[in-house]
Amino acid sequence: MSAFDELMAFQRETEALGQVMGRLGWDMETVMPEGAAEQRAEEMAALDSVLHARRTDPRIGEWLETAQAADEVGARKLALIRRSYEKTQKVPSKLSAALARTTSLAHRVWAEARAKDDFALFAPTLEEVLSLSREKADALADGGDLYDALLDEYEPGATGAELEAMFGALRPRLVALREKVMGAELTLPRIGREFHEEGQLRLSRELALAFGYKLTHGRIDKAVHPFSSGSGLDVRITTRTDPKQPFDCFYSTVHEVGHAAYEQGVDQAYLLTPLGTGASMGVHESQSRIYENQLGRSAAFTGWLHGRMLDEFGDFGVGREDFARVVNRVEPGFIRTEADEVHYNLHVLLRFDIERELIAGRLSVSDLPDAWNTRFERDFGVKVDRQSNGVLQDVHWSEALFGYFPTYSLGNVYAGCLYAALRRDVPDLDDALSRGDTSLATEWLREKVQRHGGLYEPRDIIARATGETPSEGPLLDYLETKFEALYEL
Repeated sequence: MSAFDELMAFQRETEALGQVMGRLGWDMETVMPEGAAEQRAEEMAALDSVLHARRTDPRIGEWLETAQAADEVGARKLALIRRSYEKTQKVPSKLSAALARTTSLAHRVWAEARAKDDFALFAPTLEEVLSLSREKADALADGGDLYDALLDEYEPGATGAELEAMFGALRPRLVALREKVMGAELTLPRIGREFHEEGQLRLSRELALAFGYKLTHGRIDKAVHPFSSGSGLDVRITTRTDPKQPFDCFYSTVHEVGHAAYEQGVDQAYLLTPLGTGASMGVHESQSRIYENQLGRSAAFTGWLHGRMLDEFGDFGVGREDFARVVNRVEPGFIRTEADEVHYNLHVLLRFDIERELIAGRLSVSDLPDAWNTRFERDFGVKVDRQSNGVLQDVHWSEALFGYFPTYSLGNVYAGCLYAALRRDVPDLDDALSRGDTSLATEWLREKVQRHGGLYEPRDIIARATGETPSEGPLLDYLETKFEALYEL
């Protein structure tokens, strides 16, 4: 075997072990017995140590010295392996294992603290996670910006300063649109009844299939915080139900299907290679957000969904003409995952700014709830009523996902660019969506984005798909056009 072939065979086993570790994480958040948390933490730490050893194996450096790629695909595989090898070498194995062990335990502590509405219960664990995250950032940064080092894990090449400028450009038009919509003289009906869980889950499954999710290579379960897990031939999603909030279930499902469809849509020739998963979390979010919002919450698709809800639940007091407005209702709320499109990015910007302060050491864990509540009231005009609606609502910090939050808004920006190009290329889109047929859109996205996996850098994927350099303009144009029409402004 050539050096290239030996390296790829070694990498294939590493990728497979990474999938196993991901499956342990899925199990932990869905069906693992409550009393198994401490043992699972040791299992995660042990497997992380094995993966760290493989990813820093000296033979990788030797193979990289002599391996020759035959084409663009092979060259990209080598580039990604080299990037991972150089970064992983900077993080001590003990630190990596400690993070795996601590975050595994932290997830359960966070879930309990959220259920009990008690930040003090979570604070000591968060202190430990934050300390380890800073240590990792310091190892990766080589004297550079700590937050940028963590951000690069999720969006290669992005910097905090660059995103701060982009988000700064988003904020004024978002705030202006919010003020216009909130001042609209339009009264929308409220849904005052409950929707049984069985019906929600049946329709949720139908939505997953309608958006192209392949259940032969996946499954749908329930979790506190919906997520997607896996790649290739085993890609799983979760959702959640609330009898008074059926849209939370439906659109959580569609959102996670966007992630899962990306992974299922990657060219299978890339299976268990560095190209076999999404290019970045920003690109990943572009898929989940365009599935959920531009497609799933469009006037055309909601017309179809209204009919299916009538079939499943009977009359629920909202006519077809008001249904799209109800689905897209704009109002300040505490929960990011339930936020309307106008407010959503303001949630992300809050988290982005706060976690940069945490990593920089300018904000302490003990001061975090007050900092959150003050910023939230300033941005949304509402006081946080309880910690589970504030600083405890998101799972990310318990899992040391510092640098992840900004990819949500970056994904929205990418989705805005993709949607503008999709509308240009597929003039009959609304007609298909009105029949519950998303295939014109999902096949376009699979061809333009998903099949490439990690073949290109994140922004290159969006630029190749749209013919334009990614920018916030198309997203803002889309939001203004949509909500001005919905609210008759």
